[in-house]
Amino acid sequence: MSLIKKDGYDFAFNPKGCETCNGNCCIGESGNIWVNKEEIERLKNHLNISLEELSKSYIEKRGYKYSIKEVKLAEDNYACIFFDLEKKQCGIYEARPTQCRTFPFWEYFKKNKEEVIKECPAIETL
Repeated sequence: MSLIKKDGYDFAFNPKGCETCNGNCCIGESGNIWVNKEEIERLKNHLNISLEELSKSYIEKRGYKYSIKEVKLAEDNYACIFFDLEKKQCGIYEARPTQCRTFPFWEYFKKNKEEVIKECPAIETL
């Protein structure tokens, strides 16, 4: 696999780094994993469940948006409900939300590169 680069970022992503990671991008402080209507529909279809079941078990309304639920692992440590803790991988990889698909190329990390380098073993500086 080759490095993934994106204009405007002075780092690259090496997908091979995921093999040595414990899922740092899916585990940590509590946060939001935003999903829009299209992503909710894709999740529902991927899991082959009703919208009602998806809403009850896997997503929650936060303000006027929806986020994937988290599982509390320990004090100040959470995991995405879809993260497989045994396999250390995403359980909905094919249907994962845009927020997950675009990691680590988030606008926030343009000015906080050290934070993403510390979190993600797949980051390589250019």
